[in-house]
Amino acid sequence: MEEEDKIEENTVSLLVDSSSGGGGESRWVDGSEVDSEPAPQFSVEETGSKDGYGSVRRRLVKRPNRLNSLDVEAMEIASAQGHHSKDASIWYTLALAFQTLGVVYGDMGTSPLYVFTDVFSKVHIDNEVDVLGALSLVMYTITLLPLAKYVFVVLKANDNGEGGTFALYSLISRYAKVNMLPNQQPADELISSFRLKLPTPELARAIRIKDKLEKKGTLKTMLLLLVLMGTSMVIGDGILTPAISVMSAVSGLQGQIKGFGTSAVVIVSIILLIALFSIQQFGTGKVGFMFAPVLALWFFSLGSIGIYNMVKHDISVVRAFNPAYIYLFFKKNTKDAWSALGGCVLCVTGAEAMFADLGHFSVQSIQIAFSFVVFPCLLLAYMGQAAYLMKNPESPSRVFYDSVPESLFWPVFVIATLAAMIASQAMISATFSCVKQSMALGCFPMVKIIHTSKELMGQIYIPVVNWFLMIMCIIVVSIFQSTTDIANAYGIAEVGVMIVSTALVTLVMLLIWQSNLLLVLCFPLVFGSVELIYLSAVLSKIAEGGWLPLVFASFFLCVMYIWNYGSVLKYQSEVREKISMDILLDLGSNLGTVRVPGIGLVYNQLVQGIPSIFGQFLLTLPAIHSTIVFVCIKYVPVPVVPQEERFLFRRVGPKDYHMFRCVARYGYKDVRKEDHRIFEQLLVGSLEKFLRKEFQDLSLERNIEFEYNNSVLVSSRDPEVPCSYGAYDLRTPLIQDKISEETETSAPEQAVSALPSSVMSSDDDPSLEYELSALREAIDSGFTYLLAHGDVRAKKNSFFLKKLVINYFYAFLKRNCRAATANMSVPHMNILEVGMTYAV
Repeated sequence: MEEEDKIEENTVSLLVDSSSGGGGESRWVDGSEVDSEPAPQFSVEETGSKDGYGSVRRRLVKRPNRLNSLDVEAMEIASAQGHHSKDASIWYTLALAFQTLGVVYGDMGTSPLYVFTDVFSKVHIDNEVDVLGALSLVMYTITLLPLAKYVFVVLKANDNGEGGTFALYSLISRYAKVNMLPNQQPADELISSFRLKLPTPELARAIRIKDKLEKKGTLKTMLLLLVLMGTSMVIGDGILTPAISVMSAVSGLQGQIKGFGTSAVVIVSIILLIALFSIQQFGTGKVGFMFAPVLALWFFSLGSIGIYNMVKHDISVVRAFNPAYIYLFFKKNTKDAWSALGGCVLCVTGAEAMFADLGHFSVQSIQIAFSFVVFPCLLLAYMGQAAYLMKNPESPSRVFYDSVPESLFWPVFVIATLAAMIASQAMISATFSCVKQSMALGCFPMVKIIHTSKELMGQIYIPVVNWFLMIMCIIVVSIFQSTTDIANAYGIAEVGVMIVSTALVTLVMLLIWQSNLLLVLCFPLVFGSVELIYLSAVLSKIAEGGWLPLVFASFFLCVMYIWNYGSVLKYQSEVREKISMDILLDLGSNLGTVRVPGIGLVYNQLVQGIPSIFGQFLLTLPAIHSTIVFVCIKYVPVPVVPQEERFLFRRVGPKDYHMFRCVARYGYKDVRKEDHRIFEQLLVGSLEKFLRKEFQDLSLERNIEFEYNNSVLVSSRDPEVPCSYGAYDLRTPLIQDKISEETETSAPEQAVSALPSSVMSSDDDPSLEYELSALREAIDSGFTYLLAHGDVRAKKNSFFLKKLVINYFYAFLKRNCRAATANMSVPHMNILEVGMTYAV
């Protein structure tokens, strides 16, 4: 990656043309973006002027490039307001807190269905120490991980209101250039949601960490693998959560209906799973309007039944608040107690959803819902079950349903089944979000995404992933036929996600928060140690079903890493093979062919330089469009890019070439409109805005330069006349008269030659109207999409593993993923494709 950055920098050069540009105007010879140019540039923050005068004046003093379209966009970006502000009123926060019950806490809320069943399948109840020890373990696990870790620490490490593994990765990517794709631009930092407090120079520790992450390719790869591993575990949860939740709810019928055995549980569970996945296409908003009320009723039932059981059976279970019972539990059961930890960790399944689903709510709403509803209700539920087991130690396998009063069984069963399906729905939606974020960051093959809500952009449906999850769930239920074996697999996936989040948040604390080193070390030392203990316990169950999430995670990890690896190599190859602007300058403004009315959108991945695909079109087509726009769809490490900050434009070559570069920036949560007409309207509108802004800035520069020349002329003739501050700074007494004489003779010539000869006039400056009319004529003639169908092949001298990955695995994914033309609803008659083969 370091070599690639050098390639980008070395291809940038300037050509000064005094004959046609006028006044030493500089132009880019390879169409490179200004952020790679070593010449001094002045951004909006550097000039400190909002009216434009100071900015232009400093350009005149230092003589940098006259116009930078990225700065033109930045002038508008600087005044943009953040879009993640949320209503801080208490009633709005309470309403959001109520809604979180149905989306965030469904998985954790259904855990009382199977936690004690799994724990006491490993430990036999002989006396009260077993029950109180297991209860104490569950209580302190819930207190330590979801409450202490997520509610008070992890939720604060959000990315402008967004949470999840990829949100942490994008947050780190903004402070350190760890993204494997080298397409970062300084202009990206001007996005309103991008602005963050950068590491201060006083804290050398943060700077050292930043430098190491940016310079060490190995650390970048390790960080990416860690993020992909966490994402793979979340997708594994999307398979296991529906299976275990639905089966646990349905298993309540075994003791209630005669002859309802294991086979019946499996069949009914499969039917419910098919129904659950079939309704996903209608969207979360339509099928989940009653989620929050149902889960609120479910948590109320858990708390009420828990209180009932404690009062009826044994109120003394409150002794479990004493952590000494944990020690007694391990002392009595030793190895079995260690194995029981795998069941105990199931009480915090779904805790990651508190952070992953943060984008739909607020930190305060999630904290309130967990602290005042979920946490106390879960504690009461587990204490009630423990009280029942104190009097009935022979029935841990059906402890939840047996502890329910007989008259309330069917209402509770219906609510439990609905709650289980809602919990499954939440994890399925989270899986869709993870896949979309992975695609945005170049870590997953392109698949079809359907947006199911016009109001909430986070509600999406991915058909391929949906049916894959359904098939995997059916296979899991059919093979295991027991919630205990599925629970063994479930624990590994959950603990794996927690360990990844702990590692990433620790890095955020070091790099971004710049917390006290002692506090930073306490976080992984306390929470990481607990999670590693649980991991050692669940890994001991690999032979009992724990291998399943490892297989799922390994599969998705390989898919995502291979796709990212191939995409990075392809991008690097495009950078190496890009065309120098010298070639196009030699061809002239007609590009060596015929220019016909119309707009050609040349899609490519480069944020700078002329892509090699354009050379193929020049060689292949008998004519080329009158207006050429190099379009780069680029995802930046922010959740959302406001519409007014979407496009960055700059001119490529002289004006009479009518060639532009457009970088269309999207956040990883943004919705890309598939209707090509909307995109075309936005692009053309931004292009017209850029042309008008360009003309205004050039006119302002010429006016100020003319005033400056006049002030120098007056001061040279009459020494008594005071000079302006800027003229005084530039005045040199030894050459003062020479400057005045040259100014008198050259000023008219400079005024005439300020524009290219193809658009200038001796009476007026018609360049803006000329370009706008030419652009409108091109729009009327229509748009043509110039695309490349690129194949990637490993070089002959590559090692065997690289050939295997690129020529077979990556090529297979490339052939079977969604094509570029499928992402745009463009008529086929408006698309031109050429074949490109990149040797990597």
